[in-house]
Amino acid sequence: MVTLSLFRHAKSAWDNLDLSDFDRPLAPRGEKAAPSMGAYMAREGLVPDLVLCSTAKRALQTLELAETEWEIKPEIHYEEGLYHAGPAQMLRFLQALPASSGHAMIIGHNPGMHSLAVTLSGEGEGDALDSLEMKFPTAALAIIEFEGDWKSILSGRGYLQRFLLPRELASR
Repeated sequence: MVTLSLFRHAKSAWDNLDLSDFDRPLAPRGEKAAPSMGAYMAREGLVPDLVLCSTAKRALQTLELAETEWEIKPEIHYEEGLYHAGPAQMLRFLQALPASSGHAMIIGHNPGMHSLAVTLSGEGEGDALDSLEMKFPTAALAIIEFEGDWKSILSGRGYLQRFLLPRELASR
């Protein structure tokens, strides 16, 4: 069995229109949400052993802030190809992961993250599936489990174990 965490980058700032989309940093709300989600992952035993992270500034900052809450530091691969990647491209990244990794995380962008999560999640917790179907907001976290290894991941074969939005952390 392997576990996939999909962590959408935290809320980004739009106040400097001279910056390219790739170079946009986190907004103050994102700077708060990323470490909160990282702390949740640590408390729940959801820190991955391997992270694939987009090289866009807001994704890098999301990882940096979340990682401050983790005692165990995962192996990190910075992947330029995750910037605006679609589900098929992200699936290729996942299927190439080493068998030694039991829990991997992608930190990336919409609409690809949402499409990938919906495509992979064939079954799951009812409320989580319903919430995921609607949208995949910034700093949201989806945990999807699969039987087999990374090479055997297929559409609709994952079990959505949980889908958490940053605003829900206050109640946990």
